[in-house]
Amino acid sequence: MGDRPHRGGVTTVGAADAVAGVRTGNPASDFSVALLTAFVRNGVRDFVVSPGSRSQALALVAAELERSGSARLHVRIDERSAGFLALGLARETGAPAVVITTSGTATANVHPAVLEAHEAGVPLIVVTGDRPQELRGIRSNQTTQQDGMYGAAVRWSADVDAQAFGSEGDDTAELARAAVRSAVGSETADPGPVHLNVAFREPLSVAVPPLPAAVAGSLPARAGADALGRETIAIDGARRTVVVAGADAGPRAEEFAREGGFPLLAEVSSGSRFGPNLVASYRELLHDETFGGAVERAIVFGHPTLSREVPALLSRPDVEVFVVAPTGAQAYNPGHRARVVGGVRAGDGIDVRSPEVRGWVGRWVFASRRLAEQAEKEANPSAAAPDVAKARSFEPADALAFATAELAAIRAPITRALLAETIWRYTWPHDRLILGASRLIRDADRIVPGKKIVVHANRGLAGIDGTIATATGIALASQAEAEQAGMPSGVTRALLGDLAVLHDAGSLLLGAGERHPHLQVVVGNDGGGTIFDGLEVAGSASAEAFDRVLYTPQSVDLASLARAYGWHHSIARTKGELDQALSAPPAGVSMLEVPLTR
Repeated sequence: MGDRPHRGGVTTVGAADAVAGVRTGNPASDFSVALLTAFVRNGVRDFVVSPGSRSQALALVAAELERSGSARLHVRIDERSAGFLALGLARETGAPAVVITTSGTATANVHPAVLEAHEAGVPLIVVTGDRPQELRGIRSNQTTQQDGMYGAAVRWSADVDAQAFGSEGDDTAELARAAVRSAVGSETADPGPVHLNVAFREPLSVAVPPLPAAVAGSLPARAGADALGRETIAIDGARRTVVVAGADAGPRAEEFAREGGFPLLAEVSSGSRFGPNLVASYRELLHDETFGGAVERAIVFGHPTLSREVPALLSRPDVEVFVVAPTGAQAYNPGHRARVVGGVRAGDGIDVRSPEVRGWVGRWVFASRRLAEQAEKEANPSAAAPDVAKARSFEPADALAFATAELAAIRAPITRALLAETIWRYTWPHDRLILGASRLIRDADRIVPGKKIVVHANRGLAGIDGTIATATGIALASQAEAEQAGMPSGVTRALLGDLAVLHDAGSLLLGAGERHPHLQVVVGNDGGGTIFDGLEVAGSASAEAFDRVLYTPQSVDLASLARAYGWHHSIARTKGELDQALSAPPAGVSMLEVPLTR
């Protein structure tokens, strides 16, 4: 195959290949057997298929691999849903899922998921069926320029002639191995999507004979930060330092903040929003000159996207910025002046018990807690502790007052902040929480306290597309792994706005034979895109134009939509109903609608 090009490059593969194992005599089927079984041997566990004629050999082999117990198969008729389902599977497992599509517009429908995988550094492999070279460029049916279609968004791309893989060699196995290694960043430390465009000639398939169970191999390891030329450095205590944790920062950010005695400004989707140094109310404190104005150094993990205060801090000329990026060719650097490193450790001279260190972090933590308590009271005025004395009193008036207060708490209307706080409270370490790109993730970021739970969010490009499909993939993967390990599997919840649900409504379809995970989609329904209400344009545009082109009001009957796809639907209008719905979600797939005011 020769040397693989850098991201965005295209390799044409046409060497001979000996397809090991079962032979059908059909080049398309033999190539598909060799390719997909080689994927399994290189650590792939999930195949996502969208039906189509040109890719039929691949699809039929994937079905046989599922029958033999070699892999998990997922079928989706919409390629956009298929792409984001694969993204969710890969987010949870860390292994690339393989998406299989036919030719034409099918390949373009995967592009949104490819872009999100590219920007978020999620491994993904897209295998697209295509016409052979002699049918390209002559207006053949369902034929377009597919090789190189995803441009610079893929880590590697190859244009493959399946029939040219003859009876000798091992090129197919090497093709699969190279695709997996490129997707996980084995040489580059830059994980992301890979595209194999495969030309099939007629006859496009034959019946696939029974295959023996493929030997499941281990996923190749990702390269270290040294592959990117990034070193690990020691951070001293000479400057007033904060740790910023953006999306997918992971627990290392929290660990480092503790090691150095630094305040931890962790976003809700960071995977580091826990621990004694957490500053949940970081936005307000960054605005305060005695806190934000006193910062002299920032250590950044992950991809911060949920506030304007963080990029403003990192762009200040008086703040020294280190961005910790052990993976990914790109690094978050809004001020264009950060030093990008592969890792950090607390310097030997830092004493976290010293008055100076404890005073710096303590100021932030205690101020944040006071702000959080105030925000919780505003979000849920009924959250005050019950009057125990009245509860125990034998006076009728006291008993009535207690009962009245408790009933009022149960009947309290639901605000966005209350919805975010409640779903956070009902999520536990064995559960999964997916936060869609809507106003609600920002409300959650402002109010929820520290808690070590698994949170996912598509913040690479922060689009609303594919969120239901992503959540389904995460639910399927996490629950399958728990069952395989003999552990209890929790519930996966996705918190979305109404427009995100409508944008991805097709992903509610789970066809015959598809697994139904324990997934609860919670929809904050405020009748449109209220996230735009908080932008400057809301004050400058005419109300009529603003509503028409930005707020985009909708009045869809979500109950009918959910039931049409076979999902259980319920609605929660009060705090009591919300508590009940979240504490005992129905088995299988369900939608919980929560009406909100604009």
